[in-house]
Amino acid sequence: MADTLRVKKKCCKSGPRCKKCPVVWKRLETAGLAERLDKRTYVPGEKIPGKAFKTARR
Repeated sequence: MADTLRVKKKCCKSGPRCKKCPVVWKRLETAGLAERLDKRTYVPGEKIPGKAFKTARR
């Protein structure tokens, strides 16, 4: 994964949510798998498990 990731401005609320959705990255942040730098920039953890991504995208 990249060093930093810039998410979209607004969530499209589709199901399942896309990988650049701000809601997905907020959920990963609360799970302790990502760190937020500013409003739209996140730093992913070392290795985010696929199950965690799948759960966050629901």
